[in-house]
Amino acid sequence: MDFLQLLIPRLLGSGVDRLDAGTATGQTLLKTGGLILLTGLGVAGLRFVWRYQIIGFSRRLERILRDRIFEHVLGLDRVFFERCSTGDIMAHATNDTASVQMACGMGLVAAIDALVMAVAVIGFMLHINVSLTFMALLPMPFLVLFTRILATRMHRRFNRVQQQFALLTEFARTTLVSIRLIKVYTLERLQTRHFDRLGRGLVRESLRVATIQGLLFPAATLVGNLGMLLVLYFGGRLVILSVISLGEFVAFISYLFMLIWPMMAVGWVTNIMQRGVTSLRRIQTLLRARPILTDPPRPDERPVREPVFTLRRLDFSYPGTSRRVLRDIELEIGPGLIGITGRSGSGKSTLCRLLARMYPVADGTLFFDHRDVNTLTLDLVRRHIAWVDQEPTLFGDTIYENILLGRPGATRDEVEEAARQAAIHGEILELPRGYQTPVGERGVNLSGGQRQRLALARALLSNRPVLIIDDGLSAIDVDTEEKILSWLCQPRADRTVVVVSHRIKLLRSMDRIVVLEQGRVIHQGSHRELLERSRLYRIMYEKQHSSGELGG
Repeated sequence: MDFLQLLIPRLLGSGVDRLDAGTATGQTLLKTGGLILLTGLGVAGLRFVWRYQIIGFSRRLERILRDRIFEHVLGLDRVFFERCSTGDIMAHATNDTASVQMACGMGLVAAIDALVMAVAVIGFMLHINVSLTFMALLPMPFLVLFTRILATRMHRRFNRVQQQFALLTEFARTTLVSIRLIKVYTLERLQTRHFDRLGRGLVRESLRVATIQGLLFPAATLVGNLGMLLVLYFGGRLVILSVISLGEFVAFISYLFMLIWPMMAVGWVTNIMQRGVTSLRRIQTLLRARPILTDPPRPDERPVREPVFTLRRLDFSYPGTSRRVLRDIELEIGPGLIGITGRSGSGKSTLCRLLARMYPVADGTLFFDHRDVNTLTLDLVRRHIAWVDQEPTLFGDTIYENILLGRPGATRDEVEEAARQAAIHGEILELPRGYQTPVGERGVNLSGGQRQRLALARALLSNRPVLIIDDGLSAIDVDTEEKILSWLCQPRADRTVVVVSHRIKLLRSMDRIVVLEQGRVIHQGSHRELLERSRLYRIMYEKQHSSGELGG
């Protein structure tokens, strides 16, 4: 394509020489014009094809890269998400992938086009006159040096732009998620001012990048014009001295005009490539992140027979901290209904997270099905566990689809049965669209108790042998709680239900209750046994009894 384009100045020069020699006729000029037109059409067609192919490739690369980021992020564990914000991850999957796509698309097109064009043009210019070519290229080293200096600065500044964009995105996300709290506390103006400050910071960093971009383009244009000035002076003298013909001089000028684009492209391509390189390095940093929880090289893949957890002298500190959250835990969990209670901060939720394999534990301290969990794959343990949190996670889809996540292949009847067991089926039917009612972002259209029961229905639909309810019934009224308990208390030897709660009315239905204090198991037993032996449990009971929370 570029070589076809390079034929146009040759044809133009040939026509000028005929005019200068007086041998041109209307027919020869028409023929020359027709050849130039056909050549231009050929250039346009070929340019479309190869740009379509390269830019199409860059779009497919962007999709593959974004899918790779998404898949990799899903494989990371809780520790990663505690130190990396959602906004930063979103910046990787949006701005960074777009910058890589631009570099591999238009950046690559422009780079190849500029390189091939520059080499070919210089070759044709040398063929016309070596000394004149040297004069035209004399300012070029200054552009190369200037571009190299600015490219280094652009890399640093664009990295700051991406970091600022991540902060802005994360702030916007957290604000929208917490919109009800913001309205209750009338924080709209405060949040708007903070958003404006972050936006101004992003604009400030972007303008610093734009400053470098603004220097690159004029510098390339200046170099091109300086070369043109030298060619006009020295080339004009060569025409006067008949060293080169007028047609060759016109062709040389045309080639020099073609060379201005590659020189200008230096700045544009440098900008795009620096953005792409910076974004690619950020993406590579993300993809190098590894979960601290990994599968053993030779896992025990025997099927699980008993949904039982055994803890032996288990100690635990969160990664990166030295304070022990759990201390010397000796415990047998399951089968049956196990209640866990204690003061806030005693380690109840941490214990549940360890059972669900969210954090690593030392060898020989946690067993599932009488096997060390460190000899089992994470998938083997987790696919036997259903989880209900105090703040359940709901997707911005319909009620039906949110429940169906528990077991995607379940039938409509099975979904409704799970909703009945969670005591929410009747309320769903009262909604205008029933099971097709959108829950809104994070379940904003539902009450706290409805969100918890919806999460419970999802867990029950999964029909997994272990059900962990980490204070996941706290927003449910007493009557509804009794309905749920009537199902949970049905005896099943193949199920372990772990319920974390402060409510004695719920706990007294458990087969066994574990009382935690400062990360230690201080007592365990039935409701009656704990009333006799555990001072903490007795205080909780008396307080709730006097307040009427225990009912009849």
